[in-house]
Amino acid sequence: MIARFFHAWEHRLVAIDTNRIIRPFEWGLDWLKAPADSATAPANWIEQWATTALSDPTWFDPGPCEGYTFKNSQLAFPSALETPHRENNTVHARYFPAKQGGHERRATLVLPQWNADSGGHIGLCQLLARLGISALRLSLPYHDKRMPPELSRADFIVSSNIGRTLQVNRQAVLDARRAIAWLASRGYNKIGILGTSLGSCLAALTTAHEPLIKTAALNHISPYFADVVWEGLSTAHVRAGLEGKIALDLLRRLWLPISPYPYIEKLRNIHALLVYARYDLSFPVRLSRQLITEFERLGIRHQVTVLPCGHYTTGKAPFSWLDGYTLVQFLRRYL
Repeated sequence: MIARFFHAWEHRLVAIDTNRIIRPFEWGLDWLKAPADSATAPANWIEQWATTALSDPTWFDPGPCEGYTFKNSQLAFPSALETPHRENNTVHARYFPAKQGGHERRATLVLPQWNADSGGHIGLCQLLARLGISALRLSLPYHDKRMPPELSRADFIVSSNIGRTLQVNRQAVLDARRAIAWLASRGYNKIGILGTSLGSCLAALTTAHEPLIKTAALNHISPYFADVVWEGLSTAHVRAGLEGKIALDLLRRLWLPISPYPYIEKLRNIHALLVYARYDLSFPVRLSRQLITEFERLGIRHQVTVLPCGHYTTGKAPFSWLDGYTLVQFLRRYL
């Protein structure tokens, strides 16, 4: 009965947004700079490309950045990956400094959920700052200031375009690493990361490749990017563009470079918080538990919190208070 209640609530909340568009399936070879002959067997070519990306230690390496600008708590810098959309090539972040005491300076990079507006997670950042942890809230690619005028949603980071989804999520990780480098340049010697939903996936990828991160709070979790898109309530319109054009097994292999699963072993040196919601229809519980099982199998330090709600209802009181309390207390303790 409780499950039916929360599932019905989740469906009502997801129906509030009426601007979801079913976009046509595309291989997105242009986003991967594929040669002309790749069009004869695009799936095979992208799978080889993905395999190469997985074994390339520089694929998530943003390189140095000299173009940081900071004014009135607003940080901007060039993205390490250039896309066809000018607005998206400048990264924006908002800084919430904490009053510092002692020799340790703590900061957390905050990655909001998919389609978060500019106000998303601001309250959480302010709370972190009040409790002694500076926060830097990053706008994801194709979100708020980074969204070109032809979009009303951040469709280009998760879509039925295979190559674009790969590259834009890679871009998000590169942006996150440059943001962390900026925090380090300001003297922060204890840096954490907090991500929610899509931001959680990106936070896991960033943590696996960024040695400056000491702890990670992952809020809504899955080992595979493709499975969430395929099964999730939030992404039903994306699946509609994929279905009949590609099978889930192949999609999982093509999107493996932007999935946490192949990088879990690289998280051995951090302490992680893994949060999932018992009645989640967007990040299916089976997938969340599968990721936790991998952490346990590999002996990676972690703690688990199960929220008594669903995905969208996590943002509603009192569950938003419970979630926020869990995230903040974890960072205060382990950062």
